Order: sequence, then C-alpha cells, then structure tokens
Amino acid sequence: MTESPRRATILEVARDAGVSKTSVSRYFAGERDRLSPDMQRRIASSAGRLGYRPNQMARGLKAGRSRLIGMLVADIRNPFSVAVMHGVEQACRAHGFSLMVCNTDNDPAQERDHLALLAAYRVEGLVINVAGSPGSELEALAAQSTPLVLLDRELDEVEADMVGLDNDQAIDAAIDHLRARGYGELLYVSEPAAQASSRQQRLHRFRERLDADGLQGETCCLSLDDAPALERALAGFLERPSHAPKAVLCANGNVTLAVTRALQALDVTLGETGLIGIDELDWCALVAPGITTLAQPTEAIGRAAVDSLLQRLAAPERPAPSRRTLFTPELIARGSTRR
Repeated sequence: MTESPRRATILEVARDAGVSKTSVSRYFAGERDRLSPDMQRRIASSAGRLGYRPNQMARGLKAGRSRLIGMLVADIRNPFSVAVMHGVEQACRAHGFSLMVCNTDNDPAQERDHLALLAAYRVEGLVINVAGSPGSELEALAAQSTPLVLLDRELDEVEADMVGLDNDQAIDAAIDHLRARGYGELLYVSEPAAQASSRQQRLHRFRERLDADGLQGETCCLSLDDAPALERALAGFLERPSHAPKAVLCANGNVTLAVTRALQALDVTLGETGLIGIDELDWCALVAPGITTLAQPTEAIGRAAVDSLLQRLAAPERPAPSRRTLFTPELIARGSTRR
C-alpha cells in the first residue's frame, strides 16, 4: 500500500528559506508588502520546492471567516438546479468565496444532516432549495447571523430572502401563447405539489386562469417514475371528444421530458397536439419539430441569490425585511405549438 505524501509545514518552509515562521505566515496571508523582495522570492522558492500549500480553512476559521458559501439543492439531477448552481458558483468566485454544494435527493432527513454539516463548516451564507420543512434548522443558522436565501421554493416559517421565477407570469405566458395559437383545451401536468411551493403556485395559477377565463382544462399531478400512469393520463385526455385543439402544459423540465417520451410512445403529432414546458433544456430544440419552452434566467437567478447574501453580510447589524426577487421567463416558441 502506497503511503500518501506528507504535507510540508510552515516551519519547514521557514527553515528552508532562512526566515521566521511569522514571515512565511505574512507571505501567505496577503501581507507581502511587509517583506523585502528578496525574502518574498526565497519564501516562494522554498514553498514551491517543498510543495507547501497553506490550509485555507484553518486560516479562515482562525480569522473568523471561512470564505465558504453553502448551497443545498433538492435534486442535483434537475437541469434547473445545475444551471442555477453555475450562476451561484460564478458569483461566489467573483467575490472571493468558495462554494460548498450538498444534494438532498428530496429527502428531508438528508436535508437536516447536510444543514448540520454546513453549520459545522461555518459557511458564511446559505442558498437553499428546500426539500422538506427544515424550519428549526434554518432558524438555528439564522440565529448565528448566517444569512439565508431560499431558491425557487418558499418556507412560511422562515424569515429569509427568496429568489426565483415569477410563477404567475410563467403560467399566464404559457396559457396566453397556447390560446393565441388556437388551442382551446388544456392539460397541466406536474409532479406532486405538496412539498414544493413553486409547484403549488403554478398549479394554483393554472386553476385560477381556467376559472377566470372560462377555459376548458384539467390537471394531472403524479410521480414521473410511473411512466405507464402518465401515458394513461395523456391518452385519456387526448381521446375525450372535443371541438377545440388540445395542448399540454408541463410544470418543469423533468415533466416536459417525461411527457415528450409519453407522447412519442402514443404516436402523437406535436403541433397538432400542442406542447409547452417551463424550463429551457438543450434537447428541446433537437426533438422535431422543436419544443416550445419558457426559459428561466438561471444564471441571473444564481447571481441574484449570492448578491442577496453579500448584501446581508455587508450590513449584519442592520437587518432589513426579507425580500422576494422574481424573474420573468422568456418564451421560446417552436413547432410543438404551431398547428
């Protein structure tokens, strides 16, 4: 068994360079202006030769700063989570922070465990896409003056900033587009809405629009793991007699993929039957005749979440009321809504 190489110590660097341990500490702590150019060169040469790397975590904790931002996502396989994570990471890097990501797999027990882990690492801020109702755990973090930003999903029991999509606008834009294209009977397909406020809001808005506009339509909420059940629901909707062209509105990208597969299995012609989904995914432009989507500005959402944390960190002694930052989706019309 090969032993891992031993890490060089700061004392070894100091002895090799012929300087004091304090001088090496100053060099790696950003106080190089206090050292002569010759001393800086000797320390750099010795550190490189010995393979010395400072322990940034230990230095940060000693100074009371970890320079870590935590991010908790409900499902790291969800393309929305990955896209927003990229925006969060880019914003963290631009401001000198590192990002620590934990995936809960929509499991409230894992969510609690990961929150405890992030607290132990003393993250300076937390972006969380909740899977359960971790109110007490988040309140404990808030009590330590750790700023929180809720991503996409809200929690009534937690006072925190929230960043996400304007769900009413998304549903309105989808319905208005389908009506303008001549579709008169709509089916809204969603995953179970119980534990995700964004799903609840989109479902509620769809039903509101049906009532307000006198539209023909129905809703279907089911697990995407049950493909036969989804096919049966779609077949039942499409087979019912109707004088109006029919269309399916999908609540998110995962639903759009599952519905597209089911419609292909049912040999449905897209366009003749309309299809539109919330979330723009790379494959949507590739499946003939192209899937119409409502794109979320995921990069901007991720950056806005970090901006919110930084504002809170900059003025911890002046806590402001919680804020909601909602973004407008962009309609990308393709052949699946062209009759």
